[in-house]
Amino acid sequence: MKQVPGGLCAAKGFAAAGLRAGIKPSSPADKNDLGLLVSEASCAAAGVFTTNCVKAAPVLLDMEQLKGGKARAVIANSSIANACAPEGDETARKELALVSEALDVPASEVLVSSTGVIGVRLNVEAIEAALPALAEQLSPTAEGSDAFAKAIMTTDTVKKEISYEFTVGGKTAHIGGVSKGSGMIHPQMGTMLCYVTTDAAVSAELLEKALRDVVGKTFNRISVDGDMSTNDTCIVLANGLAENACIAAEGEDYEVFRTALYEVCLYLCRLMAKDGEGATHLMTCRVSGAADEAKAEVLGKSVINSSLTKAAIFGADANWGRVLCAMGYSGADFDPETVDIAFASEAGRVPVCENGRGLDFSEELAKKVLSEEEVIIDIRLSEGTAEATCWGCDLTYDYVKINGDYRT
Repeated sequence: MKQVPGGLCAAKGFAAAGLRAGIKPSSPADKNDLGLLVSEASCAAAGVFTTNCVKAAPVLLDMEQLKGGKARAVIANSSIANACAPEGDETARKELALVSEALDVPASEVLVSSTGVIGVRLNVEAIEAALPALAEQLSPTAEGSDAFAKAIMTTDTVKKEISYEFTVGGKTAHIGGVSKGSGMIHPQMGTMLCYVTTDAAVSAELLEKALRDVVGKTFNRISVDGDMSTNDTCIVLANGLAENACIAAEGEDYEVFRTALYEVCLYLCRLMAKDGEGATHLMTCRVSGAADEAKAEVLGKSVINSSLTKAAIFGADANWGRVLCAMGYSGADFDPETVDIAFASEAGRVPVCENGRGLDFSEELAKKVLSEEEVIIDIRLSEGTAEATCWGCDLTYDYVKINGDYRT
């Protein structure tokens, strides 16, 4: 695999666009708020969505649409979530019909996504007025992907986009993805949208299997604030234009594709955690030596969700007791007296706990280690060989400022 430019449009046959439709008049005048993605050929498609029982209208619609395992176009907006909103289902279905007509694609192959404020009616009239220009701007270039990626951003401070080239079945294939997410991030699939395109040929069944497996080891292992969104969506489209033999069974080609999908999702999920609202540090928690991977994941997620640990990382305070405490209330069964903890970063490594007891360490070195952009919390048990890595961010004053007036 090698990284290549293009984002969503690195894969053959995909075009994308984004513009400002004025869905929320108070949003910045230069902010894209409506994006469109389309493939020139019908795609095998799969998606995973929020497990919140309160689901946005677009999520419910997409879950229904993807039962057929096919899709060709996606329309996505920021500013308004179309969740718990007046006329939510009707609005989402109207978007579907509008895209179908504008692009001359079957309505059954159109997906709809929204992100933003909950409980407010989506301005579908603005979307309808902007759609002709949006369709005209569709471009199979990096610029098209860039415009789409920016259209789905809300409180994100950076665009989240990546693409790779890889070989499968003797053919050169491409895979690219964009995502948005900065706050309300606690996926159990946060406010998270993610789209992945590939020109590899993969059956819908294997596409869903790979996506669920990869999401479980990437997006489901991040958290910014412990709040699960009503709109979490991750969709992958495969149009087969790379002309490899269709991957319809597990084997070498499936593993190659799954690895490529994993690399895209890993890059995007780390960037989401790093760009958490108000964050100054990416917090990576590695748990090794566990009896099984599930336990390692539970322990890691408990640590990255601990408000006290997140605050300590913000203050560059090596308060390892908060880490052990968070492990203790995780619900996982482990022996605290076999736990070793260290903090690490590009500035070095500081062991702070051994066999559940504190070690003498240099506070000066610890401060340097914890002041780096990425801080690693390295936890080791003595149960087995399983491990898991989870990602979060520190908790800062700015998080409260951003969310105190998010709606207004």
